[in-house]
Amino acid sequence: MKKEFLEAGKIVNTHGIRGEVKIMPYTDSPELLAEFDRLFLGKAHTEVIIEHSRAFKNMVIAKIEGVNTPEEADKLRNKLLYMHRDDLELDEDTYFIQDLIGMEVRDADSGQVYGKIADVMQTGANDVYVVKGDDREYLVPAIGDVVVSTDIDADIMTIRPLEGLFD
Repeated sequence: MKKEFLEAGKIVNTHGIRGEVKIMPYTDSPELLAEFDRLFLGKAHTEVIIEHSRAFKNMVIAKIEGVNTPEEADKLRNKLLYMHRDDLELDEDTYFIQDLIGMEVRDADSGQVYGKIADVMQTGANDVYVVKGDDREYLVPAIGDVVVSTDIDADIMTIRPLEGLFD
């Protein structure tokens, strides 16, 4: 099921004397998060304007509009930041991990339900879906030979397992 707001990162500290914050990004790269002009703060998804930001040592240093002192910035520590799904365009056959979590995984030929996606491991070469079944856990490579279709709206992924994958 598509979520309107997606976790983008967490404010972990203050930076400097002008009210900047240090953000641990939950995105593929800190550079991607640094491109956003607006984010949403906390569970209430309060919109905040990012005056400027930059990637720095796998983190993002950002200046949030209206936050001008280290004391004001410190009040934001440990708050989650969200992005609006419409603020980021994905390539075809690319999905937000948060949209995949909880998705039912079925066999494309037999219709057998293997379980639900519990996690996505990013291995470098390709992602691997951790599928939790009733009595076991499966590791499913996110490759074209295995994943037949992904229907975010229906919350269903169909796969054709490689020989021996589930043995």
